[in-house]
Amino acid sequence: METVLVKEYRANLMECAHSGHIAMVGENGVLKGYAGDPGFVSFTRSSAKPLQAIPGIRGGIEGKYGLTAAEIALMTASHRGESYHLRTLESMAAKTGITEGCLICASSYPLDEASREEAIRSLGKRKLYHNCSGKHLGLLSYSKSKALPLEGYAQPEHPVQQEILQTVAYMAGLAPKDIALGTDGCGLPVFALPLTGLAHAYLKLACPELIDDPGTREAVKVITSAMHAHPEMVAGHGRLDSLLLEDGNIVAKGGFKGVYCFGLRSERLGFAFKVLDGSEEEWGLIVRSILEQIGYANRSLLTRLAAAFPDAIENDEGMRVGYAETVFKLELL
Repeated sequence: METVLVKEYRANLMECAHSGHIAMVGENGVLKGYAGDPGFVSFTRSSAKPLQAIPGIRGGIEGKYGLTAAEIALMTASHRGESYHLRTLESMAAKTGITEGCLICASSYPLDEASREEAIRSLGKRKLYHNCSGKHLGLLSYSKSKALPLEGYAQPEHPVQQEILQTVAYMAGLAPKDIALGTDGCGLPVFALPLTGLAHAYLKLACPELIDDPGTREAVKVITSAMHAHPEMVAGHGRLDSLLLEDGNIVAKGGFKGVYCFGLRSERLGFAFKVLDGSEEEWGLIVRSILEQIGYANRSLLTRLAAAFPDAIENDEGMRVGYAETVFKLELL
């Protein structure tokens, strides 16, 4: 059964309660802690992006196309369409010869407010503004490098998608048949698996030495090194993914509809949680509470999380009108 993760109060009356599930695993995917149902099956949404990047990097597109660490980080990103995102995406497209029209993700405006206003005034919608465009460029580049058709690259039966499914299953410690497929907002296949499996995959992202396959292990090192070198590419300024990735001990990535994952290298722990109402506003509070409950050593990160994602609820004029609090307790095993 789900448990309440966060409650929100206005005028000292509870206005909202956000329920969900949390899984915490150690080596070999052994459950180390939980709240609610750690086996809850959730769609990965964009939390799968670092995993979806593995086949291309394992297949050599970094060297073939001369990709920079910033470009590799964008393959894992839910970017905000800021100017530095766009410049890097255009560089990646030029190097690989993948035209913008090849991407099946919809033409969009940037998610970043200032960049969105600028695009509305001048450039209009573009596929590169879509927050998943880096992932799509990476998959198309890998398809091109293998002389596979670019058309249909989003179909589950496409060889690249089949390799991605095998890789996600391997990283999660599951069989491909145990993973259900749907269609993500950007048009690519999206994976449904237990939170324990997703947490296990993030443990391996944080601790690539736990990965048996040498090619996959080296690809993960390249990908996570790029994410740490360019955290701003993975999300954007002020976003939780980017803030957490400033800590070299953490590999983190969220997904739409309330799913969030992170792995801790020194502690050898992986986490995945799902806010059942799909809200993302509570992510920072939940991550901070998890880290506090396990006694995370980097206290400066906890301070930055508290500043970036405060307990206070403010109205449109910046007046404090309420507060939020985490109310779950991890059951440690």
